Amino acid sequence: MAQLQIPRVADIWANWWDAGFFAAHPPTAALYARLGLSSRTSLSLEDLLAEAQAGGVARILVSATAFPGSPVDNDAVARLVARAPEVLVGCASVDPRDGMRAVRELRRAVHEHGFRALKLLPFLYDEAPNARSYYPLYAECVELGIPVLVLTGHTAVLARSEVGRPTHLDDVALFFPELTIVAGHAGYPWTDELISLAWKHANVYIDTSGHRPKYFPPQLVHFLNSYGRDKVLFGTGYPLMGYVQPVAEMRALTVRPEALDKVLWANAARIWGWT
Repeated sequence: MAQLQIPRVADIWANWWDAGFFAAHPPTAALYARLGLSSRTSLSLEDLLAEAQAGGVARILVSATAFPGSPVDNDAVARLVARAPEVLVGCASVDPRDGMRAVRELRRAVHEHGFRALKLLPFLYDEAPNARSYYPLYAECVELGIPVLVLTGHTAVLARSEVGRPTHLDDVALFFPELTIVAGHAGYPWTDELISLAWKHANVYIDTSGHRPKYFPPQLVHFLNSYGRDKVLFGTGYPLMGYVQPVAEMRALTVRPEALDKVLWANAARIWGWT
């Protein structure tokens, strides 16, 4: 009797938020304090790698976070990735309000550092992702052949949640059919809205980060176990959560083994060409 293969795991939504980041961005520090997660605001690379190993996570797409005065820029993440390239993959961040400077910085992060995606957190810029300031970056992502990760759903931090409505990505997907769009945090509380977009557009995917799997909205579980099994990718929102419990909760979901493998690894591997 053949043994069941345990799916590999990739986290496609991790942030390099160290103590310097939380000092520079008080709203996120306040959120972590409110959630009782202050102990996770000073994690090291060694902590990240130990948690990944304990959870059986083979690949982590880890991103910079661009805002004025940010200490976790693309160069900082490049130095991090260089210390553990067998596990970490760099994800760029730029401020769309910087216009062509942002485009050139994205290009540099890909060409010089080998970064494989761009992440955008619209609440940092108080503009929905269909605003004109983002479009040059989307065009550059197409030219560079990299996906864009866009935070959707409510902000959790005290900022306008309206910019996270998934429906804003409808315009983007229509205008850039060649652009691979990964919508983060499952769009909650507008999960149905995001599921409809992922069904409608071949280039729109859903990331599960920000949610422990045991608390996934039922409609998301149904989607990833059925007609959306090719459109959902596992993420955590690290350092929001570690890996042992979320991975165990993923494996405990009542879903088909092939669907679980796709969400945990195969869908990400297809997008990024991982083997």
